[in-house]
Amino acid sequence: MSFYTVVAVLIVVSLLSVGFWFVAPKENQTVWRNTVILSLAMMYLMWAITYLCQLHPLVAPRRSDLRPE
Repeated sequence: MSFYTVVAVLIVVSLLSVGFWFVAPKENQTVWRNTVILSLAMMYLMWAITYLCQLHPLVAPRRSDLRPE
């Protein structure tokens, strides 16, 4: 299920990037395109890494309120 979520958000971010490519203001068009598309890409990467790290942690959490056996 997590794979589909990551791919679905990637598709949405890609569509937003392509859409902005065509509707970018004519004034400083290159700067606008680079800024918005790179921002979307980096926000997606930060979200995906955080999301996947929470789904598959490297260290399993332990409860500290249990008696040792």
